[in-house]
Amino acid sequence: MLEAISNVLTTVDDLVWGIPLIVLILSAGIFLTIRLKGLQIMKLPHAIRLIRANEKSGEHGEVSSFAALCTALSATIGTGNIVGVATALVAGGPGALLWMWIAALLGTATKYSECLLAVKYRVVAKDGHIIGGPFYYIEKGMGEKWKWLAKIFAFFGVGVGLFGIGTFTQVNGITSAVKNFFDPDSTTTIHLFGMDYSIAVVIAGIILTICVALVIIGGLKRISTVASVIVPFMAVLYVVAALVILICNITKIPAAIVLIVQSAFGLKAAAGGMMGAMIVAMQKGIARGIFSNEAGLGSAPIAAAAAQVQEPAKQGLVSMMGTIIDTLVICTMTGLSIVITGTWDMGLEGVAVTTRAFQLGLPLPDMVCSFILMVCLIFFAFTTILGWDYYSEKCLEYLSGGNMKLVKGYRWVYILAIFIGPFMTVKAVWTIADIFNGLMAIPNLIAVIALSGVVVAETKDYLDSLKKK
Repeated sequence: MLEAISNVLTTVDDLVWGIPLIVLILSAGIFLTIRLKGLQIMKLPHAIRLIRANEKSGEHGEVSSFAALCTALSATIGTGNIVGVATALVAGGPGALLWMWIAALLGTATKYSECLLAVKYRVVAKDGHIIGGPFYYIEKGMGEKWKWLAKIFAFFGVGVGLFGIGTFTQVNGITSAVKNFFDPDSTTTIHLFGMDYSIAVVIAGIILTICVALVIIGGLKRISTVASVIVPFMAVLYVVAALVILICNITKIPAAIVLIVQSAFGLKAAAGGMMGAMIVAMQKGIARGIFSNEAGLGSAPIAAAAAQVQEPAKQGLVSMMGTIIDTLVICTMTGLSIVITGTWDMGLEGVAVTTRAFQLGLPLPDMVCSFILMVCLIFFAFTTILGWDYYSEKCLEYLSGGNMKLVKGYRWVYILAIFIGPFMTVKAVWTIADIFNGLMAIPNLIAVIALSGVVVAETKDYLDSLKKK
């Protein structure tokens, strides 16, 4: 029965993440990059200055631009950066990393555009809190006749939070890391739901559920406060650890880069398998890249809409840094560590791939390496759980017409999903997440492309205003 369900999920996943969606995501990024004249590269220094300034401007908004970015990063920097990259490299080979880079570079223009639109079309609820995102720029930007598309996005948004990125994948990643460190051989088990589970998994799941409940019941301001502290800390900790691996293995980096490029274009495949190998590398790399940085997915705009900023383009520039930090920095560190140490080809699965890379790459005892990765993974996944609760709540708020009683009830359902997450299988969890990701991206990308003229006009107005200062 379980095998049949797994086969059905795999078939649906292959259909959703087939060539059409890959082409749509890349085409949207190319189209927006051209229309914005390479803004994600040309205006990168200005975007960095805006983050450092951490300004609050404008009468609308609930948190600073930096806090909004941290909330978005809290949702994007998660198991995708550690487990997702490993999964992509195991399934698609080292070349998947190059397709992650390409998708991220193009996706930065998409992230800028969708976050700009979120601020432009956001609304103020009756009680004064801000709500915005793809559902509102679809409805208000494209017109009432497209409201059905906005509702489809919101529906899939709730699904991604409850069944995809927000719960099962993150919890599974945390509990797997804890088990691998404290009870790798499952010597102490407990019988639940007809199966035996390590006591480490059960205890970690309970503690995580309690911690999540204590934060998300406090709403956006508590989530953004926690994210503003944890996100910079955890990102620096992980990058430093990965940098040590790269420095200690610096002579292997050139060969690793060559292998990544060759694998990306199927040049390492057996005769006749070049195109097939290239398509698999593209599919896995782009799917995991989008899973990690969420460019085009439509999630980050929901956080961007709450920023205390007056110019939509300004928040777009701040928010686009999320893709750069997430994929071009953190995912790259993970991917290079795995390729350099060769753990992508050792028959390992999930977090065990990255754990082994840290053990082989760091000049420290295996136990210490495992502990460092476990701590990073716990922080990464914990903040992602918080960020996606906020996203899915806003989607549900839109779907229900502002029924806050339903939203508060949903929080408890979300907490329940956290509790059962450790008992889901790794393959099924990632497949379900991939499916919901793809379905959520489609209506958002349609809207961003349709409203690209608005993005260009707002960008021009903002850049012209800078010249006058």
